Amino acid sequence: MSDIVTVENLSKTYDGGFQALKNTSLSIRQGEILALLGPNGAGKTTLISTICGITAPTAGHIQVGGHDVVTDWRAARKLIGLVPQEINLEPFELLINTVRFSRGLFGQPPNAAFIEKILEDLSLADKKNARIAELSGGMKRRVLIAKALAHEPRVLFLDEPTAGVDVELRRDMWQLVERLRADGVTIILTTHYIEEAEAIADRIGVIRKGEILLVEEKTKLMQRMGKKTLKIELRAPIDAPPDALSEFDLSLADGGQALIYSYDAAGERTGITRLLASLQSCGLAMADLQTSQSSLEDIFVDLVQESAA
Repeated sequence: MSDIVTVENLSKTYDGGFQALKNTSLSIRQGEILALLGPNGAGKTTLISTICGITAPTAGHIQVGGHDVVTDWRAARKLIGLVPQEINLEPFELLINTVRFSRGLFGQPPNAAFIEKILEDLSLADKKNARIAELSGGMKRRVLIAKALAHEPRVLFLDEPTAGVDVELRRDMWQLVERLRADGVTIILTTHYIEEAEAIADRIGVIRKGEILLVEEKTKLMQRMGKKTLKIELRAPIDAPPDALSEFDLSLADGGQALIYSYDAAGERTGITRLLASLQSCGLAMADLQTSQSSLEDIFVDLVQESAA
């Protein structure tokens, strides 16, 4: 699969001296969904803004579809759709005109059927002749998405698109994302709802303090860094794990009524069989066993904390 976006040694330093991006490199494949995760202030929005040509880079190079975003900015920008975090719309304009204007802004000829289809997909068709000021916050968020799609981009950036919106819009959004991916559109997503990234992303990128910590296939990342936890519920509570179990990484839970054992599910040996045998030898009676898999959120938190250490 070829790369549609390439970022090489990108840096951005603002006038006050703050360095938002530090020698960042990233390749984004055509037709994939890449979730870009990072804490507040990590550089996610600056990276997106620079790729989209909104922010000028201090150093480095960016290409979108083979076009340099600085020297060939018009061709590069025509390939990009952006749904920003902030809602910034002309309040007295009609919804339909707002979306039509975005299409014309990129030099696309009028296509009433295409615009109508976007509005239908986003449940906006019945509001097309309403003024922006008359719409709810969720509806305005849908208008931003419609504007971003109006000129038929091949790369779509979604910067916290579901922050503060209702469940219905979130559901519609991800259904639309799946349809766009099926049409070959590349989607870059930033979100604080990490379970969303876990559900739909092909690859995960983690950024912190302006530096990319990793970019990896989601399934491989979760296999490599994910842990499984075994919860052993005991018939009687204990004050501490017996010394005979010191070789196992155990912790107490539920007021001493349970033991927690973490292990690498991908390892050749989990140690569970030995642990259970040792429990019996120590005279600890088990009431129940439960296993759980670490989530992408667990992995993300561990990565960010580890890099901060």
